[in-house]
Amino acid sequence: MTEDTTLVKRSRYAVAAVFCVHGSVTGSFATRVPWIQEHAGVSAGQLGLALAFPALGAALMMPLAARVSHRFGTRNALRGLLALWTLALVLPSLAPGLLTLCAALLIYGGTAGMADVAMNALGVEVEHRLKKSIMSGLHGLWSVGALIGSAVGTLAAHKNVNAQLHHAIAAAVLTVVGLVVCQFVLNLHPAEDEEPPARFALPPRSALLIGAVGFCAVFAEGASLDWSAVYLRDILDSSAGVAAGATTGFALTMAIARITGDAVVNRFGAVRTVRWSGVVATAGGLLVVLSPNAPVAMLGFGLIGIGIAVVVPLAFAAAGHTGPNPSQAIAGVATITYASGLVAPSIIGGIAQASNLTMSFLVVTALAVGLALFAPVLSTRTPVRAES
Repeated sequence: MTEDTTLVKRSRYAVAAVFCVHGSVTGSFATRVPWIQEHAGVSAGQLGLALAFPALGAALMMPLAARVSHRFGTRNALRGLLALWTLALVLPSLAPGLLTLCAALLIYGGTAGMADVAMNALGVEVEHRLKKSIMSGLHGLWSVGALIGSAVGTLAAHKNVNAQLHHAIAAAVLTVVGLVVCQFVLNLHPAEDEEPPARFALPPRSALLIGAVGFCAVFAEGASLDWSAVYLRDILDSSAGVAAGATTGFALTMAIARITGDAVVNRFGAVRTVRWSGVVATAGGLLVVLSPNAPVAMLGFGLIGIGIAVVVPLAFAAAGHTGPNPSQAIAGVATITYASGLVAPSIIGGIAQASNLTMSFLVVTALAVGLALFAPVLSTRTPVRAES
């Protein structure tokens, strides 16, 4: 059957709202980490250990998202997984110590990862039916949600609102919003004779190659977000305020590039867009490495943000078009990219310890070159899927 255009367009807006809700949870959590650290009574080193558990939980649980969607259908699966994620927001602030904080963050990351896979798979399906790129804009709205959550969290912290109360209210509001908007997403079910996906399975080779490209982008993102301010402070002797501006500028340029990226992709195609994105990110990396002063370095970080912005959305889109089970392929790519975000800050720190931060960002620049070279693996030309 042919999908009604109005239904597909409505689903697009609903999925966009889901991305915004998902991002809002992340922003709400991130702003209250200092409160959570103090409440749990953990040191900086222990906090660093605990903050590795969301990525671990996501990596463990993301492969299950495809099976959940297969069993319950896309709408019910997304509704349930998103609700688990929004409600999981309350857990970290309740943790009284390190072990409980690690356990809470493991659940927090696991629910985040499963909801992430489900919403990206639906986004890919809507994009497939609209026959135009929408994934960059969806991820841009995730960034908008993160900014909204961060703004509310910053206000709550400024007013000394207890993080447990703040997160309980935020979780309740976001859960209700999520349940409402999920009612309007596409409700797809597998064919009666379709075998359920394995609980845990290696992604197809094509997804591994796509994940490698996503790895390069997320590595550059993690390095820039966590180390840009330190770079300006330690390498260029900038003030704390100027150094912080580098991080803010990077995040802002990446969000703007994602929101506007679909128009570029629709005009030039995924491969050409990523190839030139790699060139822009490479130029940004070289400006950072060669910068004589803070303004040049900040321009460089901004160019890195613009250059990598659309890569992960396009990686998810390409993965979703690699075979009959988009959720499984997306889970494979997401696992690789999550791993990149987990290891990037520590690798950058290790290189800096052995040499200096300039050498660290030479590595980031080399990975940006990889984006330009391996862009062809993000082609989304696929066989036509059967309608559900």
